[in-house]
Amino acid sequence: MVSDSNEMTAPFAALSREQQRQMLDLGPRWNDDIVAHRKAVIDCYTPLLAAAEKSPHVERDLAYGMNARQVLDVFEPVVASQAGRAGELRQAVLFVHGGAFVRGSKSVNGEVYDNVCHWFARQGFVAINVEYRLADEAPWPGGAHDVAQAIAWVHEHAAQWRIDPSRIFLIGHSAGGTHAASCLFDPVLTQARARPCGDVAGLVLISARLFADVDPRNPNAGPVRAYFGADEARYAERSPLTHAAHNPLPTMIAIAEYENRFLDDYGAAFFLGLLRQRGIAPRFVQMRGHNHTSIVAHFNSGEEWLGREILAFVASVPHHA
Repeated sequence: MVSDSNEMTAPFAALSREQQRQMLDLGPRWNDDIVAHRKAVIDCYTPLLAAAEKSPHVERDLAYGMNARQVLDVFEPVVASQAGRAGELRQAVLFVHGGAFVRGSKSVNGEVYDNVCHWFARQGFVAINVEYRLADEAPWPGGAHDVAQAIAWVHEHAAQWRIDPSRIFLIGHSAGGTHAASCLFDPVLTQARARPCGDVAGLVLISARLFADVDPRNPNAGPVRAYFGADEARYAERSPLTHAAHNPLPTMIAIAEYENRFLDDYGAAFFLGLLRQRGIAPRFVQMRGHNHTSIVAHFNSGEEWLGREILAFVASVPHHA
């Protein structure tokens, strides 16, 4: 399924008119200075997110591994939502943030990235925000291994959090999407896992870097090299795009109109790879007007189009005992 956000709502609808104009003007210039423009987006959304309804309870920095960055936060569902009756199992989402492999954290300023999990908690999900090691101490495939460990932790603690282990969904943004897709699609990484296909019910890739490139036009070429290594001859075999057809897992792909250079191309190529292999189009959406950062920063701000698309994807995934 291919959708267009203009069918549902105007981009940046939750922002003031002045901020809407700022974001729409910034979009075509996104790649001129992605660091400054990212900050502008975060500055626009943070006050809205700070005032939004949130999960009633968050457990912070629970360890899923031995490294200080191998921790995660668990967001309890909002009671008034579809969390269900006492004792009823809940669906779960794991969110893996971006940061160009070399920076970033699961909570940028106490609001951004937490906002994704707060929104899903409001929809009745147990939402888990995953931290992972960066390229300086865990180059390829370190990030993917961390995501696999986090998924294993959720299965091990599913009963404690009343999570239905057959309804765990993985969401990755930017570099987090790279790690999520590699974890689930790369045959080299899945061979050693007990449940390479069955440990999650579905995958959502948001503005994910699905191919390793150090093209000089890529504003994050240096960080790509830091994670994937100096040997460019190995980039293709280490890229999720190469392995798109190796896993039947239900998958959704979302891109912004204004992406870090080439990420929209890779998302579309990943979609086509899955389509050719499966014969059925995976869910593919583009957020018109939005950029690489606002595509996640807008969650829990009052603008819900992408969130509702993800809920529709989750609902489309069959339940298995």
